Parts: sequence; structure tokens; C-alpha cells
Amino acid sequence: MKPIPLSSLLGSAVDPARCKLHCAVFNGHHYPIDVLSNDPHEWENWNRWRGPRNDFNRQFIFSLAQDRHDPSLWLFGGVFEVLVRRDTPGDHSYDITLREDMMGAFIRRLFIRLALTGRQVRRAMEGCIDAMTVASILPEPHVGDPFPGHDRINHSLADIQLIVSQNRPDWRIALENMKGVYVIHDRLTGEPYVGSAYGDTGIWQRWTRYAESLHGGNVGLRAIVDGRGVEYARQNLMFGLLEFWSMRTEDQHVLDRETYWKGVLLSRSLGHNKN
Repeated sequence: MKPIPLSSLLGSAVDPARCKLHCAVFNGHHYPIDVLSNDPHEWENWNRWRGPRNDFNRQFIFSLAQDRHDPSLWLFGGVFEVLVRRDTPGDHSYDITLREDMMGAFIRRLFIRLALTGRQVRRAMEGCIDAMTVASILPEPHVGDPFPGHDRINHSLADIQLIVSQNRPDWRIALENMKGVYVIHDRLTGEPYVGSAYGDTGIWQRWTRYAESLHGGNVGLRAIVDGRGVEYARQNLMFGLLEFWSMRTEDQHVLDRETYWKGVLLSRSLGHNKN
């Protein structure tokens, strides 16, 4: 099926010649699609930032946030009008306002396909418009990746914090009535920690403790937070499920399997398990 050109949605509301395209990408700490989906104020700040050059030198900014998994997929973040420009590089030097009257109904719902070449993420929109097509339009605003399945969780502590803070129903329903054995590993050093959820505490409740405390009470993980910093822990501690069962499962079985995985992954000698 032939792709739908983005220009067919713009109509007369948006003139590409009056817009700078802002293709926001991972900044080393945060994924733009998460910022757009969950923190409107911070997303506005991403569009207020000036680098060495006065890139946003047109009346409007047509903002896009790159998908986590597909670099050619972008979530529409709104059209901002630039009200004030200050000659201060490396700062939030633009005063902007969101123009709800310019495709406002599509914010966080419209996914656009655009395969960028080169590293420039702030571009004249008319130079890209012919390559921009409609990938999909969501029935509701995007709030994050859906629950991937118990056997496909490979998410950072920052991801878990975001999911918990949103009380995402797909994740919560899938995990709150499940016992299990999980691993948290440092993706830079490979050091693992093996833990379990049993008794009346499901996986959701157990991981909520990590989201709130950053370390869940574990001495080794606490040392990472204290020694390498909160942001290091948020970005590099990765969560995965090794095994999972219904709440009817005997606790001793869960504990036996936790001991088994500690041995397999050498989490006592090479990781953060001390027992």
C-alpha cells in the first residue's frame, strides 16, 4: 500500500517553509519519546534549547521525538511558535508557546516515518517534507511501550520508575499477581543481582520498591547508587525476569529457584548477592 504523505495532513495549517524541523534523539540520558509522553514541561525545554548556532531561526518549530526501537519512526510532539530568541548558546534561549490550533489533535498520536541521513537534527522542514509519511495514528495519546511479555522484559531502572509512576495498567496487571525470580544487572560491568518475589508480594510490588528506593535495600545495589550516582543506576541497572509463576506457587519453590539462578549467574562471587 502506498504511504500517505505527511503533507496531506498539514493542509494550510502548517507551512513547511516557516518551520524548522526538530528531530529529537537520545541525549545520553533520556529518550525523547519518554519525555514527550510523560513530561510536557521538560519536552518544551527540549525545544527551547539552543546549541552553538541559532538553529530555530524561523517562526515555528515542528517537533518530533525519535522512537526507542526504530530510528526512522518519530512521534509528533506539536508545533511551537518561537516568541523570543536570545543570543545565548548552551541555554534555554528560546521562549516558545505550543500552538494547539496547528495539528494539536495529533500530538502524541501521530507517528511519522522519516529516515534521516547525517547527524543534523534541526533542519529546514521543506527539505524533508517529501520524505515524511504517516506511519500510524493512535486512538489515544502515546504513554510508553506496551507490556512486552514476561519473557521479554529488558528494561532499565529508569524505565521501571516511569512505568511505576504512571501505574501502567498493562504492566501492573501482568506482574502484581505473579511470583518470580528476577535479575538486575549492570549493563556496563555485567555484575548481576538475583532476587525473588514471593509470599504476598508480587513482582510489581517488589519492583515498585526498586523504583522508589533505587536499590530495594540490597547492599551491593546501594553501593552503586552511592558510588556511581543516581543517574548511573537509573540508566545502567537492567531488569529481567528469569522465571515467573502464579501466586499459588509454593514459596519454597521460588526460593529454591532463586538459589539455582544465583549459582548459574555466579551472582554471589561476581555480583551483588551476599547470601
